[in-house]
Amino acid sequence: MAVKYTKHFLDKLENLFAASEYILRYEKGNFKSGYCVLKDTKIVIVNKYFPLEGKINALIDILSELNLDPQEFKDKSNQDFLTELRQTNLKF
Repeated sequence: MAVKYTKHFLDKLENLFAASEYILRYEKGNFKSGYCVLKDTKIVIVNKYFPLEGKINALIDILSELNLDPQEFKDKSNQDFLTELRQTNLKF
């Protein structure tokens, strides 16, 4: 699967976080990597000033770091999307 730097692709990534236990927020801050993951409180914060490409890359990095289980998602489309992301060479 090729990464598409579109608003639709970003929406699909955001839907994965919405369906998971993690809360996704876009905030300003001094993040060296452009994002921060608070694992104890299950909050993910991404730099809101990132361009579309930066937000997508940050969310993909975070997904690989969190190791979410596709079976935890109730929606089949989210399961398929996460599985498809994992089967690619996207740093997973």
